[in-house]
Amino acid sequence: MLDLFKRKPDADSRSWSERLRASLAASRERLTRPLAALVGRSALGDADLEALESALLMADVGMPATEQLLADLRLRWKRADTGADPSVLLKASLTALLLPLERPLVIGPERPFVIMLAGVNGVGKTTSIGKLAKWLQGQGLSVLLAAGDTFRAAAREQLQVWGERNGVQVIAQQGGDPAAVMFDAIAAARARGIDVVLADTAGRLPTQGHLMDELKKIRRVLGKAQVGAPHETLLVIDANTGQNTLAQVQAFDAALALTGLIVTKLDGTAKGGVVAAIAATKPVPLRFIGVGEGIEDLRPFRASEFAEALLG
Repeated sequence: MLDLFKRKPDADSRSWSERLRASLAASRERLTRPLAALVGRSALGDADLEALESALLMADVGMPATEQLLADLRLRWKRADTGADPSVLLKASLTALLLPLERPLVIGPERPFVIMLAGVNGVGKTTSIGKLAKWLQGQGLSVLLAAGDTFRAAAREQLQVWGERNGVQVIAQQGGDPAAVMFDAIAAARARGIDVVLADTAGRLPTQGHLMDELKKIRRVLGKAQVGAPHETLLVIDANTGQNTLAQVQAFDAALALTGLIVTKLDGTAKGGVVAAIAATKPVPLRFIGVGEGIEDLRPFRASEFAEALLG
């Protein structure tokens, strides 16, 4: 099992913007056709707007966000000079919609600063923790990982491998109470002068009441171990999940009062429009997006950068 996790993907020489653009290729190609049909038009016809609406919905943008984008596009079209590029206009509309999500993670003065991460099974949560640890180290911060999935050996092993790759300590135990691991991890971080604790939790569906209650308990214990903890509560979501993502965000926010999101698996097959759907319905700050398996393939979200990759 450890050998599997130690396998590193080939280095990707492309820039971040190139990788992000490639990750959104499927949706961009779908949107290009109806936008190209608008070039040179003096007015937006119903048929043109219906084609663009269909393309946005197919890209997982969702109806509320699609309606907002089309309404804003109409206004920009009326104000624009004749011959304006429709892609540029829609890009401006999308950027404006996404801007409320652009609130980068800020590590406060608390030590240790505790970040709790949650998510359903298989979204890439543990991998995101490993990448986030690398990013934090790049900010000059020391990191400790808390393996809160105490029952799955594979989860602990995966986190330990990420700890080895980043050169950071991991607090873990087999079986037992996940909340106890968190308590021990904060005590260890305090004793060792660690800046940030990344608290992993077992994947769970928001419909699993007893597991959501366990998550609430972990949050309470973190608060007892460190005043104000968790200082950040991040939900990791899979970009391929589509509109189901909204239900996850709403359920975990109700249980944990989320402070941010991490969107993973923007890998070329993901539609990406779900980011706009989140902005229109539940604008929880999008702290990071991930486009690959490399250790540095997690970056802070930028609205204009994302809109350019999707529509540029």
